Amino acid sequence: MSDISYYSPEGLKKLKDELEHLELVERPRVSQEISDARDKGDLSENAEYHAAKEEQSLLELKIAKLKNVVANARILDESQLDLSKILIHSVVKLRNTANKMEFTYTLVADSETDIKNGKLSVNSPIGKGLLGLKVGEIAEIQVPSGIMKFEILEISR
Repeated sequence: MSDISYYSPEGLKKLKDELEHLELVERPRVSQEISDARDKGDLSENAEYHAAKEEQSLLELKIAKLKNVVANARILDESQLDLSKILIHSVVKLRNTANKMEFTYTLVADSETDIKNGKLSVNSPIGKGLLGLKVGEIAEIQVPSGIMKFEILEISR
């Protein structure tokens, strides 16, 4: 059974665009490589043919997984969300209680994660630790080096 994931309209469009590229550009390219390698003769000793077949297998697996993700993707209606607690697509301002550094993250689905741009997966340890909390609460999150504590300063959309 697959899990439903919630995406922004932009995130879902990005997934669909990637799937379309794989199906309409990469799949024909790999098929052509297989055909070209097949034309070179004996397949039992043809490294190009075996490499192309391996690439085809990996590509088909990636396409199947991406189709599954897209099939289970839903666009989140942010107008229906509770703004008082942290949920997916919340923009959260945090303060590390140990060093007083402040961070702002947007909680997103796994495939939209982009740490450099402040997009943190809801399935990451920090993301999971923040879900459901409200402004003023302290999130205690287990990380490999111990427990980190973050104060929730602000929640927005």
